[in-house]
Amino acid sequence: MPHRLRSALSAVLIALACLLLPFGALSAWAAYGLADTGRYVTTMAPLAENPYVQDAIADNLGAGIVHAIDVGPFDAGPFDVGAGHFVQDAVHSFTRTEAFRAAWDTANRATHEAVLHALRDDDPNTQSPYGSYGGEGAVTIDLAPVTAQVKRQLTDDHVPLASHIPIAHTEVAVLPAQDLVPLRKGFRVLEVAGFWLPVTAGVLAVTGIALAVRRRRAITATALGTALGGALLGVALVIVRRLTLSDLPPGVSAPAAGAVYDALTATLRTVSWLLLALGLAVAVGMWVTDRYGRAGRLRRASAAPVPAPVPEPTRVRA
Repeated sequence: MPHRLRSALSAVLIALACLLLPFGALSAWAAYGLADTGRYVTTMAPLAENPYVQDAIADNLGAGIVHAIDVGPFDAGPFDVGAGHFVQDAVHSFTRTEAFRAAWDTANRATHEAVLHALRDDDPNTQSPYGSYGGEGAVTIDLAPVTAQVKRQLTDDHVPLASHIPIAHTEVAVLPAQDLVPLRKGFRVLEVAGFWLPVTAGVLAVTGIALAVRRRRAITATALGTALGGALLGVALVIVRRLTLSDLPPGVSAPAAGAVYDALTATLRTVSWLLLALGLAVAVGMWVTDRYGRAGRLRRASAAPVPAPVPEPTRVRA
């Protein structure tokens, strides 16, 4: 194969590999990180101690309990006086307990399993104390178990008439029914791409380096492309975070949503920094070794003895 054709083909393969690398990292993160219930619960567990998340949950849960009281049998009476104050204090106190952290992990696990069943179109009768998936219906979570725990705490604190708080099964939609079909298709694509995109990027990079006429230069180009892909991935995460927080529904806490986003994308941010650092390290290493190699060749060439001139044959006159 002519050298010019080899160089052009090598450049195309390396460019494709560097382009696919950030998409491969993104799809692998979605397929093997977000889609794994154990990893998801482990990722979300520290948020139970995040004050923004605690306050957001306490505000929403407390408002729901107070609403249930208002529409319940307590139109007038001792419970109405300062009921909101007692409930909000109790709920905020509850979010600082070990029981809340256990409930948080259980709710996240149940909700994640229900979402996975819905996306994979598994058994349409998946239910748990916290989450449910009803076939083509929405994926929902039920706040009643958490309300029951708050009710027990209020009762233990001797709040008047706390034992009569109604336990309303408040279902919150996690995945609306109309979004399930497109999300299922996208999830199936991610499951396939999560494995094959990184593999394809690696094969293209190795093939491009092997075809290159100047392999050292090809390795340097691949390393710089890897670093650029990592940088672009990190910038994309920052932009998506800003867009997400600027378009929140009314009543959703921006600090709490930011904390959740940061927790979910922590692994992806680490991958972007690793790609950037690895690419730059390899590129710098290739430049340093090439420079020292040239210097060594020049020193050896200058230190080599100059060969003595070949004497001309003496002509003998007859």
